[in-house]
Amino acid sequence: MFKKIKELLTINKTLAERESYLAELESKVKDREQLFEKTVTEARQSVLEESSQIIAKAKEEANNYIKNAENENAELALKIAKLGQEAEEAEALLDKKQKEWKRIENGAKKLKAETGGIKRLIENFPVAVDFKIVESELAELEAALGDGIYGTIVKLNLHHNDSKALRKEMTANNRDIKKLVESYEARYTTKANKTIYQLMVIGLQAELQNILYTLSYTNLDKAISSAKTLTQKYLTICGNGNANILPTVTRFIQELEPLFENAIQIEYKYYIQKEKEKEEQRQIREQMRQEAEEQRLLEQERKKIEKEEEKYLNEIEKNKELLSKESDAEKIALLEARLKELNEMVENLEEKKDEIVKRANGKAGYVYVISNLGSFGESMFKVGMTRRLNPLDRIDELGDASVPFKFDIHAMIFSENAVGLEQKMHEILNEQRVNKINQRKEFFYADVDILETLVQDIEPTAEFTRTMKAEEYRQSLSVKEEKQLVAV
Repeated sequence: MFKKIKELLTINKTLAERESYLAELESKVKDREQLFEKTVTEARQSVLEESSQIIAKAKEEANNYIKNAENENAELALKIAKLGQEAEEAEALLDKKQKEWKRIENGAKKLKAETGGIKRLIENFPVAVDFKIVESELAELEAALGDGIYGTIVKLNLHHNDSKALRKEMTANNRDIKKLVESYEARYTTKANKTIYQLMVIGLQAELQNILYTLSYTNLDKAISSAKTLTQKYLTICGNGNANILPTVTRFIQELEPLFENAIQIEYKYYIQKEKEKEEQRQIREQMRQEAEEQRLLEQERKKIEKEEEKYLNEIEKNKELLSKESDAEKIALLEARLKELNEMVENLEEKKDEIVKRANGKAGYVYVISNLGSFGESMFKVGMTRRLNPLDRIDELGDASVPFKFDIHAMIFSENAVGLEQKMHEILNEQRVNKINQRKEFFYADVDILETLVQDIEPTAEFTRTMKAEEYRQSLSVKEEKQLVAV
């Protein structure tokens, strides 16, 4: 019995504990529901606030867009009004021009009728026209033309007008043309022949103006050829029109051709001068490029020497440290010998660094005389200058890709003023220069004797090699000959 009571009590206690646990769970559930409701409320509030901000921003952007659109519409309206006004003005101008054209048309019709009447008057009553008055009017008109009837009516913008010297030359040449024209005009006695002659001269002058206007640096030969074709064309026309004047016209054309050609040459001098100026600019740019490249290589060499010097100095410091701790006489002697050798190396490097500084800041360098038998023959040489520490690098560079064979060196002269030495040699050889326009092309026609004498006069101690080895070129010839023999 007691046992059952005890079990009931235990069950009651368990039920009480479970009820307490259930109550606690219900409390937690309520707390979670409250937390959930609070979270939902806060989220709803946040969304509402964010939505309000987005709506406000959208309204602001819409207002700005509307405002901009209104401004653009206003500007567009102003433009439309302006275009409308311009259209009205254009219509008014068109109406004015149409009236003016109508007036001119009526005047032309009236003039045509009057001209026809005058023509019939002259034909029917020739004595009614005072030709002396007409001739007087024509004389006044001719005087008003300045150079007479042969003066150029349309003045083209020719380049010789931009140079005082060329303008003076062209004026003198035109004066000679005028004298020639007037001297031959006096040989014609009939008005018909004189008229033909005058028309021919006017045409020739106009055609010459066109040839001069279309002249450029690259078409001198074409311009001269066009001038000759022109004179021959007019000679043919005159001969077909009146064979009686052909001998006189032929002599006139023969004397006129050199003057026309001289006019072309005078105009062409402008293009030569401009090309020289361009070439000078190219030469300056090329010189700057070469100097920059040489400076770069010198700087590269300087850094290389400094790195090598640093290595030797570090070794010197290590050997000094070892020497201070060494007691063995034989090892001491070896260390001292090594230190002496290292110090000599550092001194040599210092000398090289000084030489680099001198090259970079001054005009010191090498002037060279080289040839390339296989590429240019035995009568062409290049005289140039380089600031490279090793001038052979520059010679190898020249023979790399631009020519099929390597260059042979005939002289390599070191000078503290290599720039001046090179200029002096170029001045002496200037008449033998291959390229008269591009001064950067430092090639000259010469022979070994002339160049050897020139080098010895400038620098008596310089060595000069007379032989053109041209090894690659001669080897190539040998291979070619062998193949030909095999083929035979």
